[in-house]
Amino acid sequence: MNYLFTSESVSEGHPDKVADQISDAILDEFLRRDPESKVACETFCSTGLVIVGGEVLSDAYVDIQGTVRDVISRIGYNKAEYMFDANSCGVLSEIHEQSQDINRGVSRENPDDQGAGDQGMMFGFACKDTESYMPLALYLSHLTLWTLAQIRHKEPELMPYLRPDSKSQYTIEYSEDGKPLRIHTIVLSTQHDEFDTDEVMHSRIESDVRNILLPKVTAQLDPATASLFKGDFILHVNPTGKFVIGGPAGDTGLTGRKIIVDTYGGHSAHGGGAFSGKDPSKVDRSAAYAARYIAKNMVAAGVAGKMMVQLAYAIGVAKPVSIFVNTWGTGIIPDAEIAFRIGKMFDLRPAMIIRRFGLKNPIYSPTATYGHFGRDPYVKKVSVFQNGQPAEKEVQFFGWEKLDSVDLIKHEFGI
Repeated sequence: MNYLFTSESVSEGHPDKVADQISDAILDEFLRRDPESKVACETFCSTGLVIVGGEVLSDAYVDIQGTVRDVISRIGYNKAEYMFDANSCGVLSEIHEQSQDINRGVSRENPDDQGAGDQGMMFGFACKDTESYMPLALYLSHLTLWTLAQIRHKEPELMPYLRPDSKSQYTIEYSEDGKPLRIHTIVLSTQHDEFDTDEVMHSRIESDVRNILLPKVTAQLDPATASLFKGDFILHVNPTGKFVIGGPAGDTGLTGRKIIVDTYGGHSAHGGGAFSGKDPSKVDRSAAYAARYIAKNMVAAGVAGKMMVQLAYAIGVAKPVSIFVNTWGTGIIPDAEIAFRIGKMFDLRPAMIIRRFGLKNPIYSPTATYGHFGRDPYVKKVSVFQNGQPAEKEVQFFGWEKLDSVDLIKHEFGI
């Protein structure tokens, strides 16, 4: 029997994502000046107010106020009528020094044996729904909101009423054997200016979503995925009929409240740890990236049709305490054997993960919107400070999405 599965995403202007972006921007500014910075930065935002708190151990000074306002302005909250404005909102900082009890578990005489920054379990996942090895419902939810933001920033004449806050949700119909068959339901809620009666506004926005936004989305898809939009899908646009009040003025935003949006849209388990605002010594972040890298390369190599990898750590201990694999019966050998071979093939000590993916660089702001996974890896020059002087450095972004272990895996598994 066919079944339905649903995932959602939220835009850069969603209050929780505003908080995530602020936290990661502050992390980037510390790493830009001091790559050894230890940062755990949390952000709260509400009507006209941002509060930044957390623990930092660093030799760097960061202009917290300036960083916060730059992020808010870039998102597009720059009008007083939004009740959350980059130029006028209050910004309070309650950042203090990291606990030495935590730091003593991380620092080691041999840097390669750096301990995990906390205990916990992290999950990585990959499947064959899309070319990026991401679940289809989440992939489309992210792409739809990214496309909507591109219209708002670059082609505002197409939908001139758009405001920054929005959410999307896709329901996919799957066959019994897990193959996507069609788009069943699309939900799109977007904040907007008040420009007419409620009925006229709703009609205009729904028409523009159907005739402008969705064609732009499908135009970016490979033919097989685009063909799933068969024209018989259910479309809900701004189901309440009106969405003028939004962003932090409409709902309080908190860092780390969109962990399923950030990961796999509910297709995989989640250890509960958020990403944004955390430096890579926190395995909540770095080990989750490593788990995704392993799962993606394993599926791409043909070890399984889909795979979930769990890594677990103890605070202050370098090697993971356990590795678990679930392939839902799609693996070419038993899951326990796959997990054993992963432990042999990959050095999963935090220091080795950090080194492999260049995680001490200021690369985190782009991860804070539209998902940490399924993104195209790229190399880019960024501004840094070396010996207190401005410099440029070429760094890898989304390195955990590279498929550079496929040949190694094929050799190990005899594929």
